[in-house]
Amino acid sequence: MNKIFLTIVAATILLTSCKQEKKDTVTVPTKENIAFNQFLKEYNEGKLKLNPINATFAGDNRFNDQFPNTLSSAYQIKNNAFYKNYKSQLANFKNIDLNQSQKMSKAVLNWDCDMALAQVSFKNDFLMPINQMWTINLTMGQLGSGSSAQPFKTVKDYQNWLSRLAKYNVWLQAAESRMKQGIKEGYVLPKSLIKKIIPQFELLANTPFENHLFNTPFKDLPKGFEPVDIKIISTQIYNLLDTKLIPSFKSIYNFLKTDYLNAGRESSGISDVPNGEAYYNHSIKNYTTTKMTADEIHKLGLSEVARILSEMEKVKEQVAFKGSLKAFFNNVRENKNLMPYTNPKQIIDNFNAIHEKMKPQLEKLFDNKPETDFIVKQTEKFREASASAEYNAGSLDGTRPGVFYTPIPDATKYNVFSDEALFLHEAIPGHHYQISLTQENKDLPDFRKTLWYSAYGEGWALYTENLGKELGLYTDPYQYFGMLGMEMHRAIRLVVDTGIHAKGWSREKAIEYSLENEAESKASIVSEIERYMANPGQALSYKIGQLKIRELRAKAKKELGDKFDIREFHNQVLETGCIPLALLENKINKWITSKK
Repeated sequence: MNKIFLTIVAATILLTSCKQEKKDTVTVPTKENIAFNQFLKEYNEGKLKLNPINATFAGDNRFNDQFPNTLSSAYQIKNNAFYKNYKSQLANFKNIDLNQSQKMSKAVLNWDCDMALAQVSFKNDFLMPINQMWTINLTMGQLGSGSSAQPFKTVKDYQNWLSRLAKYNVWLQAAESRMKQGIKEGYVLPKSLIKKIIPQFELLANTPFENHLFNTPFKDLPKGFEPVDIKIISTQIYNLLDTKLIPSFKSIYNFLKTDYLNAGRESSGISDVPNGEAYYNHSIKNYTTTKMTADEIHKLGLSEVARILSEMEKVKEQVAFKGSLKAFFNNVRENKNLMPYTNPKQIIDNFNAIHEKMKPQLEKLFDNKPETDFIVKQTEKFREASASAEYNAGSLDGTRPGVFYTPIPDATKYNVFSDEALFLHEAIPGHHYQISLTQENKDLPDFRKTLWYSAYGEGWALYTENLGKELGLYTDPYQYFGMLGMEMHRAIRLVVDTGIHAKGWSREKAIEYSLENEAESKASIVSEIERYMANPGQALSYKIGQLKIRELRAKAKKELGDKFDIREFHNQVLETGCIPLALLENKINKWITSKK
């Protein structure tokens, strides 16, 4: 909107407001505030320096040799000061001087700082730095496999990785020290989780150099390397593994299976560590981006479980199964017809076939598709036993594809009944669309291209599972049941996560509740329950986010009637990147008003 048009509008308002001697006017800037944009760039640059692994995953290779000791007091002080400083500076930028996009960025950055400052006020991450599923040691294993975000193409790439590994060794030693401190202060993992970590470190501690995970990229160096470089690189990785990393892995392994296991908690919930209740309340806010309480979420979960159970009954009747719903769950779990594969490639091929099947329908729901490619891969062996299916984002420049990882410990026991819903969630139009479109959005500042708010990101992915019928999927009742099963899985999370961390539920009670209400295998359910134990609150984000997006879609459709375009609604949701749900709701409400 140009200045002349704004002047005409302002004059019209004044002329038609004859009953007011003086009318208040609000000027909305249409041009970007250059100083604010520079401020955002500096914030993003500072975050990348604090978190160089994140930079690597984003495709920014400037810090590929860095690995800060995040467990040192110096780092904690630096991290805290960083967010306090930017939180303080942010207040200097007034909304009246920012355009709409910048106002959103200001609100998002303010939330980002608040959550980061709240997180570092607790000792949990500091004194329990390793778990079986989420922590940086597993990320380093991914990078070290040679098939992830860390590049291994040039001599410099290998030198960067060797430097990063040496710094990682410092972190490993600090992690063991902090866990010993955690025992003294009452911050220690449940025994059941420690038992899952021990085999991970046993593998790293006892595998010979030739077959070691961290030697993988060095086994077959790129052609064209000079002999002298090959000799130097090969010697360096051998010495680093033999004299530093493997001894550190052995030390942690021995500590885990003795002192740490002996000190492990018998309880399952975070409420049993110091300040645990406050930490869980923070985690709820952090992961759901709402003000909901544990009790409210628990009750919502019970309601959703009951609703989905009634839908499952309909599918049971459709396939003419005789018996209870629980018996049907067992039938689905053990049905050999739903386990047709003999090798991992067949499973990956099936996911690609699902993509081909839905392609013709995608344009009816989406008119904006990402350019970043994606691939389906089997989860790496070293972490496969404790892993869930997941999506890893591609690089910001699109040169590295997004990856949908699926664990396949035993292809002959792989059950396909939820594969269509799983593909929608992890790949298209779930995480791959949402994350790639955000990264490719030139209108977003860089710091927002890599932000992750679980309620938005996981909420979107769960929302897309419900698009299956519109995309030509779920024609097989078992696949539709799989979708219901995945939605039930997320509804159960509301019950068991709050049950474990706020209501004193044991691991066993949570497992039993899940077995009673969903068709997942016991092994899968055990892995999931232990996931919730390791990362309190994260599992709440899926259903909370999905329900909000569905609510906003229903509202827009009702209020706009024939003017409602599902493709435009999806664009409105996706164009902002990850934002707290309250900000998303405000945005959609404004869009609805503008369309009337």
